[in-house]
Amino acid sequence: MKIEIWSDVMCPFCYIGKNNFEQALEKLPFKDEVQVEWKSFQLDPTLDPKETKNTIEYFKEKKGFPEAQAQQMIGQVQQMGKGAGIDFNFDKALITNTFSAHKLLHLAKKFNKSNEMEEALFIAHFIDGKNVGDLQTLISIAESLGIDSTETEKVLTSEEFDYDVNQDIMEARNNGVSGVPFFILNGKYAVSGAQPVELFASALQQTYDETVSPLKKDSDNGASCDTEGCEI
Repeated sequence: MKIEIWSDVMCPFCYIGKNNFEQALEKLPFKDEVQVEWKSFQLDPTLDPKETKNTIEYFKEKKGFPEAQAQQMIGQVQQMGKGAGIDFNFDKALITNTFSAHKLLHLAKKFNKSNEMEEALFIAHFIDGKNVGDLQTLISIAESLGIDSTETEKVLTSEEFDYDVNQDIMEARNNGVSGVPFFILNGKYAVSGAQPVELFASALQQTYDETVSPLKKDSDNGASCDTEGCEI
């Protein structure tokens, strides 16, 4: 069963959604049959990759929120994070353009480490206060997952994977995705937002029952025909 997840590195609800989704999946008997594919999405592609802002500055300048409202929103997200086992550190988080981080995620797919990379980038941004738009920071994150630094630098300083990132973003647009996280379950159902563990578990079970279990039952029949004839 395939799960596609559109996400952005600087989206706190994407991190919460990831944790809740993974907790739900861990409870299900078919967890080892699930393939997760992370897809790129940029909440604010207008950000300058050479600049960073703190969270309060970003809310005030980009969203026009008064500081008190921004602080209130941050507090609410922190409470949600604690419920998902995340201790957000918004005082240190650096808002910047995430396109390069998404290129790194596509490189990680090549080594079957996209899930680990997604987690590492969330930790770097939301916990450690690292600049996920910075070349050396991204190379260091890749190295921590065993990905060669020379290859990483080549990817991040060229147009390699630019097309892949843009294709993910276009695919999201074509699917009517305007916010993240956004989950498509085996091409049949969609789940939007950082939903509770119970909802993810229910949606995953329903999708499995409707799209995977019937195929398994049918495959047990044995008798079949092909171009060479029929066998019982």
